[in-house]
Amino acid sequence: MAQQHLEPTDPTARVVTGEALAGYLRTQATEFLRALRLHRETGTVSATEESVDAARALRRSARRISGSLHTFRPLLDSDWSEEIRPELAWLSGTLGLEHAYEARLERLLLALHRLSGSTTLPNQATSENTAERGNLTVGAAKAGALLDRQLTLARTRAHSTALQALGSSRFHAVADKVAVLASEVPLTAAAPTADLRPSASAAEERLTDAIAALPLITAGHPYNAEALVHGLSPDPAPHPQDGPWHQVRLLLRLHRYAREVLCGEGAPVDVRLFAAGQALNRHRDASEAAAAAASAARTPRIAPATAYALGVLHADQRHEVEAARFAFQQAWQKQRVEAV
Repeated sequence: MAQQHLEPTDPTARVVTGEALAGYLRTQATEFLRALRLHRETGTVSATEESVDAARALRRSARRISGSLHTFRPLLDSDWSEEIRPELAWLSGTLGLEHAYEARLERLLLALHRLSGSTTLPNQATSENTAERGNLTVGAAKAGALLDRQLTLARTRAHSTALQALGSSRFHAVADKVAVLASEVPLTAAAPTADLRPSASAAEERLTDAIAALPLITAGHPYNAEALVHGLSPDPAPHPQDGPWHQVRLLLRLHRYAREVLCGEGAPVDVRLFAAGQALNRHRDASEAAAAAASAARTPRIAPATAYALGVLHADQRHEVEAARFAFQQAWQKQRVEAV
């Protein structure tokens, strides 16, 4: 049976030209500049709620501009696009590290409490109040203190790096280019009347090809022994099973951004794609948390009870990885069935 075409009611079925891409990029550039102004007004030294929100908005706009430049690069000035796109990726990654370390520490401490059977949560994860962490076992408490020291130090360094980045000439050059983009989008001569759908379809095809290469049939097995083999080995390299899943997460994001360009502002969110994206975000969080637990377990001269608690924590997070893969499988298969 031939594959059915998109229904006329599907917003991606209508012809959308380069003018829509220009409008989308101008909107995102304006949001970037608004977030930058808010970030400067709220201060950068202390992480207030307003400054955190502003940094998140900066990253959001930077990702969307960079992703759109990648997907629709045939319609844009190639030299300009290839120059700014990696700079936006650098900025987004630099600004996201501090929050990533904070979320990772919170995730691991909560998992330690759950695994140890604690009925209370810590007030604040610091090594000074380790003794007050409910009824945690000694090994889990020391594991939590070790993770706290390591990840808090990493978060502090990430905060300093972000401050340096925001004050650097490199960042100011990026901000200047985005300011120009807010009023002038460097489209090619043919882009204003070109159809955007072929480029968007190519992004979707790259996503579906990457998903087809994933072991969706085995995703979510209650015990994936292969997923635990490498975790606590002396080799600190990323887990060999995770790379393709992280790549799918990035490709799904590019697909979502392409749909935003085609559908325009105010278009309804595709709940199936959103659910799939949430599952992949959980997969990344659990994968990185497991890696942090394994890294802590390699700390020289730690007590056996501490190492044991970190090993259990690592295994728990690898099981969370499997659960996220299963959730993605369910969301994606539902998305494909309802799209036919």
